[in-house]
Amino acid sequence: MLTDKTILLIIGGGIAAFRSLDLMRRLRDRGAHVTPVLTHAAEEFVTPLSVSALAASKVYRDLFDLTDEAEMGHIELSRAADLVLVCPATANLMARMAGGLADDLATTLLLATDTPVMIVPAMNVRMWEHPATQRNLATLRADGIAVVGPVDGAMACGEFGPGRLSDVPDIVSAVEAHFVEGPLSGKHVLVTSGPTHEPIDPVRYIANRSSGAQGTAIATALRDLGARVTFVTGPADVPPPAGVDVVRVQTAQQMLDATLAALPADVAVMAAAVADWRVENASGSKMKKDASGAAPVLSFAENPDILKTVAQGTTRPRLVVGFAAETDDVTAHATAKRGRKGCDWIVANDVSPATGIMGGSENSVTLITDAGAEDWPRLSKAETARRLAVRIAEALR
Repeated sequence: MLTDKTILLIIGGGIAAFRSLDLMRRLRDRGAHVTPVLTHAAEEFVTPLSVSALAASKVYRDLFDLTDEAEMGHIELSRAADLVLVCPATANLMARMAGGLADDLATTLLLATDTPVMIVPAMNVRMWEHPATQRNLATLRADGIAVVGPVDGAMACGEFGPGRLSDVPDIVSAVEAHFVEGPLSGKHVLVTSGPTHEPIDPVRYIANRSSGAQGTAIATALRDLGARVTFVTGPADVPPPAGVDVVRVQTAQQMLDATLAALPADVAVMAAAVADWRVENASGSKMKKDASGAAPVLSFAENPDILKTVAQGTTRPRLVVGFAAETDDVTAHATAKRGRKGCDWIVANDVSPATGIMGGSENSVTLITDAGAEDWPRLSKAETARRLAVRIAEALR
């Protein structure tokens, strides 16, 4: 899939830089030509000699190198690739990209290129979650830059959480997916997934049993058909797929905000199991038992209706797909929901405990459209997602 593709690999200065060595080897195994660029900070973690050996290519390091400029000017270097891949993308490098700085070879190449750019962030969890980094990330996404990861995991600093570099095979898969010319190439698809957590106090919350597995499978299937996928996910049990733009949220309000920020899109697949209500009188400190034995009284308020907001909004996607998880009269309730929300399709399923569907690996759905209700057989969630993705592609022809 990567035969004769040229990838300009910019290696940022973080501890994850050592994994770029394995990345280069795997990219070359798949037929790609890799042209490496080292930032000065990256040279603290990997040497130009090791990078050159694994890339089988000259390493570019300095903006004002007369020899390099004579052989290939930095403008030409930035445009000769089929993809510019930044791995790892540190907080500092992302900030400089978002600000449009060009103070070294790497950032000058990124500012001068008209080639697609993909970044693979890696940094300390606090740095990743900092509002400044999230603002920069939003800017880069708005500029059309693809983002792979990061993932949750243990870090060199001893902390655990989001910020760890995606696994190298997942990065390679994302690069391969970038070059896929599928029926959804050039289309932007928004997918929501997972549960939402509505706080009761700082340590307790209301949630549901959704694992996020079906939404993740749908995002993967749409990606594999060539779509650019924005994946808005609540705190799911399964990790998000590689090669999609991941936006993590906790509450329904946060999911609504992230969903609206991701529009416009050609398709919206609203697979998240959003909590219908939130605790209106959530406590800012942990609720404690007292000697009276009385339980606290929780007051509930209705959460925003994300599906209805998208389906009836001014930036409505061409195709809006909702989901209905029911325990009785599945088709009747889902058909009524489709009418109330104003979406084009509803994917309905029976999540009664006996089915094992919610949190399980299989699904049995009914697709409800203008043409009526179509029962699908019980399938793996991956196969259900593949069938849905194919139907979406057919609908956009």
